[in-house]
Amino acid sequence: MMTCYSLGAVRSLSIGLGTALVMSIPLAASAQTAAAALPEKIKTSGSIVVGIESTYPPMAYKDPKSNERIGVNVDLVEKLAKELGVSVKWEEMSFEQLMTSLTTGRIDMIGTAISDLPSRREKLTFVDYLVTGAQPFTTSGKKDSIKTEADLCGKTVGAPRTTNYYPVAIAWSDKNCVGAGKTAATVNGTAGATATRLDLKQGRLDAAVLGPEYVAYLMADEPGVYALAGEPLIKTLFGFAFNKNETALRDAVATALTATMKSGAYKQVLQKYGLERQAITDVTIDAGT
Repeated sequence: MMTCYSLGAVRSLSIGLGTALVMSIPLAASAQTAAAALPEKIKTSGSIVVGIESTYPPMAYKDPKSNERIGVNVDLVEKLAKELGVSVKWEEMSFEQLMTSLTTGRIDMIGTAISDLPSRREKLTFVDYLVTGAQPFTTSGKKDSIKTEADLCGKTVGAPRTTNYYPVAIAWSDKNCVGAGKTAATVNGTAGATATRLDLKQGRLDAAVLGPEYVAYLMADEPGVYALAGEPLIKTLFGFAFNKNETALRDAVATALTATMKSGAYKQVLQKYGLERQAITDVTIDAGT
């Protein structure tokens, strides 16, 4: 059964300080209208330049058999472009390069999995499309000693240093471990999701914190190897990111995303990768916390 989240439900799942500017896109919005509203440079070129980092399954990664780029974000961006009547020019880069490439105009849009956070909205603006969070997990050999997130206190926990998972894990430890008179979790910043997975498997970490979508992929890819360690430390939203000054392109993509939801294409993509439980029902702008 598919579990979707309305805007109100997303707010109840999220925690944070900051007040987001929220704009719902009506389902009656027309993709044709959105295409007409595209910036002139995109109409002229007939394409959107999209930055992506393809090392984070199931969102964007390389098929081990064909080496082709696949994933939720790849499929969704292609469907959005089709709605807008343009093609996609992918620009592969590291996660660290994405935001700079967007603000300097090298790319038009970030199509990789990136959380919509208030701190990022100083320069960026987001079209939100998926519920995500910071999910702790461990290996099956340690599942008896790390059953819930409370068991992370006093343990060595890894999270990619370039993502929000790293500061979230530190803040969670400060509040829930140190604040409760327990031993703090030792939070190690890793070189990325793949490195986090390897460190955990090789015993350098007791537990790790990654997105629920990636943890679900790992558990399906290697049955019996991993175990959840309680509930997410926070829940927030993934968003397609744009330069804060490029609101016309943002709004056109938001309208196109609404059209894919109305047609059922959005649901089909999430079902393909097993992420139905992370779906939203309303497209929102800058609603992450």
